[in-house]
Amino acid sequence: MRAKIYEVIEVGSKDSRLCQIYDIVMMIMVIANLIPLAFERSFPILTAMNYISAGVFIIDYLLRWLTADFKLEGMGWRAFVVYPFTPMAIVDLLAIVSSFPVFGGRIRLLKMLRIVRLTKLFRYSKSCELIANVIRKEKRSLTAVGTFVVGYILVSALLFYNAENELFESFFDAIYFATVSLTTIGFGDIAPKTDLGKLILIVSSLMGVGVIALPSGIITSGFLSVVKEREEREEKKEAEKEITAKKSKKKKKLKRTDS
Repeated sequence: MRAKIYEVIEVGSKDSRLCQIYDIVMMIMVIANLIPLAFERSFPILTAMNYISAGVFIIDYLLRWLTADFKLEGMGWRAFVVYPFTPMAIVDLLAIVSSFPVFGGRIRLLKMLRIVRLTKLFRYSKSCELIANVIRKEKRSLTAVGTFVVGYILVSALLFYNAENELFESFFDAIYFATVSLTTIGFGDIAPKTDLGKLILIVSSLMGVGVIALPSGIITSGFLSVVKEREEREEKKEAEKEITAKKSKKKKKLKRTDS
């Protein structure tokens, strides 16, 4: 029974009608649970949607906890202890806790954390799963680019902060301005006044054109690679099915001739 539950909620086979229905229902619940955040006032229908989806999330969380030993193989009973501390289990718990006014409605941070429910879509959407696989595959390259970007922002912020010390009230303001400059957005709320500050801004903006393009290229390359691998796996499966079907036909023919 638990193995069957695990197959439905975790494995999500495309050939299983029940798995597809479960994934669709959970995606609808995730989206329905976010709708109340778009309204300042609370309406009865929104409250009902919130509690219904929260109830579904609680059942989903308990079922995943019940089948934790299947997901965390080789851990035995310890899987039930470790599972609540896994990243996706924490996301699930935050999604549940922030649904109730006693927590999410009173604490602004918890209310905002309701948006973490969107990460639950990675479980149920094949498109989100594909993007997650791309990021997982290219994590080293993306981490290297991310480290470079953070380092460059901090260095630029230090330069801005010292070149325009009257312009910034704190170092965080300098980090904000360095980030805006690197991404070439330029809100215009802060502008350098000295020639040195303007020169740093020019260099930062030009660097931003190249730096922002790097993750896009890495993700695009990884996306094409993952799609190609998936297509090859599907073609291989189809070929194996055809071979199996041909073999079964041959066996049936041999049986008929023997009879």
